[in-house]
Formats: sequence, C-alpha cells, structure tokens
Amino acid sequence: MTTATALADPPRAGGALEALAGLTATTRLDDLPEAVVTKAGHHLLDTLGAALAGARSTETAALVRMLTRTEPLAHAPVWGTELTLSARNAALVNGVSAHALELDDSGGCDHSGAVVVPAALAALHTTHRPVSGAQLLTAVVVGYDVARRVLESLGGYTPHNRAGWHSTGTCGPFGAAAAACSVLGLDARVSANALALAASSSSGIWAFVHDGAMSKRLHAGRAAEAGLTAALLAAQGVTGPGRIFDDVWGGFLSTLAPTSADAAALTKDLGHRWRITRCSIKPYASCRSTHSSVDAVATLLNTHRLTHADIAAIHVRLNAFVHGMCGGTDVRSLAAAQLSLPYAVAARVALGTAGLDAYDEDNRNTPHVRSVMERIVLDVDPTMDSDTEPVITVTTRDGATHRTQVSDPLGSATNPLDERTVIAKFQELATRVLPAPQARTVADTACSLPALDDARTLLRLLAAPRR
Repeated sequence: MTTATALADPPRAGGALEALAGLTATTRLDDLPEAVVTKAGHHLLDTLGAALAGARSTETAALVRMLTRTEPLAHAPVWGTELTLSARNAALVNGVSAHALELDDSGGCDHSGAVVVPAALAALHTTHRPVSGAQLLTAVVVGYDVARRVLESLGGYTPHNRAGWHSTGTCGPFGAAAAACSVLGLDARVSANALALAASSSSGIWAFVHDGAMSKRLHAGRAAEAGLTAALLAAQGVTGPGRIFDDVWGGFLSTLAPTSADAAALTKDLGHRWRITRCSIKPYASCRSTHSSVDAVATLLNTHRLTHADIAAIHVRLNAFVHGMCGGTDVRSLAAAQLSLPYAVAARVALGTAGLDAYDEDNRNTPHVRSVMERIVLDVDPTMDSDTEPVITVTTRDGATHRTQVSDPLGSATNPLDERTVIAKFQELATRVLPAPQARTVADTACSLPALDDARTLLRLLAAPRR
C-alpha cells in the first residue's frame, strides 16, 4: 500500500465511535428495562462467584507471584484473598480469576463478565466520589453492550474465531473501557478516546486450543486491565484514533476482519436492544459449546433410566466448528479438559455431573470416566451450520437406540437459570474461599445494588478474612 493510499480520506462509517461513546456517557439505570437490570445483577453476581473460586487457580497464583515481586502494592482487593494491588493490577488478576475455571458467562464478547465486571469494580478504586449501585449496574450493561457490538461488527463469533482470534481478548477491551468510563462518569468526548485507545490493546489468539495452555485465562484479565487503563489515560487527556471503526488503512475492522466486517452492527438498535440479554450463565464448568451435549445425554439417561453400565456407545453428530474447538480428548490439563466435548459428556454419564468437581484431576484420570470416553464417537456433519447444536444418540448394550438434540441448553438466553439457581451457584463457588455468612452478605448486597448509595460497600466484602 502506498503512502497516498494510506492517507486517503474515505467516507466515515456513520460516526459509530461517537455513538458508542454517547451511549457510554449518557445511559442511566432508568433508561434500562427492568428485565435488563435484573439480568445484569445476575451476571455480576455470577462473575463474582466464578472469580472467588478462581482465586485459588494455578494461573491466578502465578500471576500474583509475578506482580507482588515486580509491582508496588496498593488498596484494590484481589477477590477471595487478603492481598491488595493497584486498581489496574486488580482488574488484571480478578479477570484471570473469573475466567480461570471456565465458569464465567458466555455469549457476549465472548466472556464478557470476566472482562467487564473486574474493570468496573476496579474503576471504583480510582475515584474519590461515591458511585451508586445503580451506576455500577448501568456500567455493566453498557460494557456488555459495547463489547458484543464490536464482536458483531467483526462479522460475529464464528468468522472471527475461525480467523484464529479469541474474541474475549480482542473485543473485551472495548467493553472494559466502556464500563470504566461509565463508572467514572466521563463525558462522551473522553469516552470516545478511551474506546479508541482500547483498540490498540486488542489481542488474543486461539493457539491455546492445541495443548490446553493457560494463556486463554490471561485474555480476560488483560482485556479488563487494558480497558481500565484506556479510560484512565483518556481522562488524563490522551487521545485515541478517531477513525478507529472507519474503513481506513489501520482501522480496527479492516485490520482484524477484512472480509467479514459489518460496521453497521456497531449501532444497530443502539439503546433499544441490549446485548446482555443474549448472554448465558453456565451451569457447567466447560466451554459453552459442550453444554447442549451434556443436557442431551442427561435427558436420555433420565428418560430411559440408564446408567453408564447400560451404554454401549454414544454417537455425537456435530458441526465442524464445534468439532474443531471442542473435539479433543486430551484431559491432562484442566484447560484442555474444559474444551473437550467428549470429556463433558463422559463426566455427566460416569459421575452424574459436569460441574467443577467433575474437572478435578482425580476425576479426569479415573478409569471409570475414561471407559465412557472410549465409547464416544464424534461424527462431523458438513451440512450443519455453526449455530446448530449436536445430536446425541445413545446405544444401549441390549441394542436399543435413543436420540435427542437440545437446542436451548440450560443457562442459555432462551433457557436461563432462575435467580435462586444463580444465587445457589454463587454460594457454592464463593464458599470455597469465603465463610458462608460473608458469601451470603455478598449475594444480598449484589442483589440490592439498585438501592445502594455507594457500590464500594461491595468491594470490602470480596476480600478473604485475615488469618
């Protein structure tokens, strides 16, 4: 490309950056439907539960060791521990913790909760003015909305994923920046600079899928930290490229999605259809693409009163996209096991659960589970599109066959967990690191955020008791 071409001045893409910044700066809780506010509260609480349990993960422990040896300590808590760090480092660590056990939500950027919630709560530490619970919930909704719209503008999850990008890391910084700007009360001009700055921190590739590397967990934390940093820099007058979403050389869409970009998606139904409504809360500790198969095999087991001993074979007909992402059988590492559809199905059959305990190292290595995995056959159907859920066929030892397909797995936007189940999941995870009374107080506080005068009350409840 010549300099003349690079410096050409093609038409702008409808002022999408300004529109997203305006949404970030002006949205208030009263602007949001009640159902959206309720769902935002569920996702915030769910993210906190995932992060508290993830505070004891291998990835979080390693990251904390690195930071405490190289960075000064400050006053922002690392959730579920006694440690405090700078706001930016807390966003990084808490984001990694939230994604560490694959129990955080999906369907946003993809893992929006692990990006948006740590950034929003860390931003509370950078301002001296009280931020109400209503403002915090609004920031969460706006962060989810912006992050998902950026992913849709790249053509959606499937083409972006197929190109090798992990959307949590590439689109997450925009959502984190929007949430942080909303918490800090930054105006539209400053918010536009923050969103534009976030683009330069967009990163994250799917290379981890081949060996279950820990880098996947870092993508959420780095996105949370990058978005908060972008907001703080913009507040100090640092500018970002104003044409970041335009069809120009070096623009975000033309660089990351040269053949699939859809700039109109950035502003379609803006302020009317909130993208958090399409997000899922996970009942199982594995990639969302495995959940339909877990539900399907559970349905067949329950309906026909089968046990693992009754099963001769399990046939899974699935699309090429899911097979490429979740078709592996290597379960030596937690990360690899959580991306394995055969393991998720085998765990549900052999252990009766695909929850977090099913992914303990002892369970992953038991001959009981491996015996079921050996009876699972994956069959790629080239006629299935990437949004079609797998079809599960169970053949019993007496020759009977039973088949089903679950289009709306538990926890999805079309089959959501109710509030009672969301709270129960939170309690189960949070009490791994917090006393039960403290965990209940966190849940009660999170559920009453719209009436809370100062959201920093929540922060003080997330630190582990001093020993």
